[in-house]
This record gives sequence, C-alpha cells and structure tokens, in this order.
Amino acid sequence: MDDNAILSLQKDISGYVGKMFRESFGKGPQSVYTSVGYTFITIYLRNFLTPSERVLLEQDQIMTIMQMRDKLMDTLIPELRAFIEISTSKKIQEVYYDWNLHNKSGMVTCISSEPFTPKEVLVEEYIGKEKVDNEVIQISKQAQKIPEEIYSCEINERTLVIIRNGILVRIEKELIRLGHGDLLKRVKQNLEKGYLHNNSQLEATLNKQIIEMFVDWDFDLDKSVILFMLNPTEPKKHSYRQVDIE
Repeated sequence: MDDNAILSLQKDISGYVGKMFRESFGKGPQSVYTSVGYTFITIYLRNFLTPSERVLLEQDQIMTIMQMRDKLMDTLIPELRAFIEISTSKKIQEVYYDWNLHNKSGMVTCISSEPFTPKEVLVEEYIGKEKVDNEVIQISKQAQKIPEEIYSCEINERTLVIIRNGILVRIEKELIRLGHGDLLKRVKQNLEKGYLHNNSQLEATLNKQIIEMFVDWDFDLDKSVILFMLNPTEPKKHSYRQVDIE
C-alpha cells in the first residue's frame, strides 16, 4: 500500500468503527484515531461513554460496565475483523481491546497474518527503546513473571506498541482453566496499569508525554499487548487518521 492507500484505509476504519459503536452502544466515540503500520492496526477512541454507563461509573459499578462492553465486543469484533479483511485482503489473526473509563477512552489493536505496509515504516529503534523494554520487563516481573519475549516499536510518533509473549504463571493458567479468565484479566489490568501509571521513568525515557496506556491479553496465546498513546514534541505528517463523529 502507498501513503494515499494507507490514509484512505485509516479513514475508512475510523468511520466504520465510529458508526459501528454508535449503532451498538447508542452513542459512539467523539473521535477515532486509526494507525496502520506493518502488521498492526491500532484504533484509539476518545470521549466514549454512554449516559447509562456514566451513571454506573458514578456508582463505582466498573465491573458491570466492563461485563456489558465485553458482551457487545463479542459481537463487534467479528464485524470489525470482517471489514478489515475485506478492505485489505489480509487475515486478522488477533484482536485486543481495553478501556480507560474515567478518561472515556478505549483502544482496539488488530494484528494481521500479512503486512499492510513494509516493516520499514515502523520505528523499531526509537528513543529510549532499551530502557522502556527493561521497565516493562520489571513491571511484568512484579505483576507475574519476566516475559519470555518482548518486542516494541513506534507505529508512528503518537503510537507505541509493546508485545509480550510467555508471561502467565501456573496459578493464572489454572484460574483460566477453571473459567475465571475474565476476573483474572480485570485484576491483571488494574495491577499492571497501576504500575505503569506510577512509573515516572517511562515519560522521561521516551521524552514524550504518555497521554493514555492500555493493556490486554490473549490467554490462549499467552500473549499481551500494551499500547501507549503519546504526545509528540514534533508532530509529523501522515501519522494517523482522526475522524470526528457527528
């Protein structure tokens, strides 16, 4: 895909996601940012919270909101997967998502079996990469165990993706086997995001403000995706496509 094709794809995905969420939740996100790079598609949603969810959030019913969203996402993910596969002729192998309810934001990350773009569009040797990887390894060690493999890259100056493989410990695998995967995911998300938020070294290392951070797991693959949304000091051209939803 050339630059124009990528920009068109990003715009199409953003528009589709905004419409899909509005039809399913009754209220869609105000803005959708889509980034495409190599085998990754990341979708960042802003100002997304329905009136009923706002009431539940005020009552501290976070688990109820998460459970409701999980049910809807079970329906929406196959639709999104099919739309991207038809649009790109690439198979989507993995889909991850997470929410920051108090910020009214969310992310969806898709990983394909074939690249959308050359790998060279990624910034694999970004500023502070080694230190960031080491910080995430230490956070993983605190929360569960050191990952067997870690990979990170900047899709663009606003989007940093970190992939971890092999991080589940035996007790977590047993909880998953017994059907407690959803509860385990909530606990792990709260724990890891707490560690990430309290880590003052990450922003200093990246020399960028971390606007948002998200984390999700595929327990079957023993794999995790962390997504940082960054505030770049020198914005570049064609980094992502924002669509404001009316």
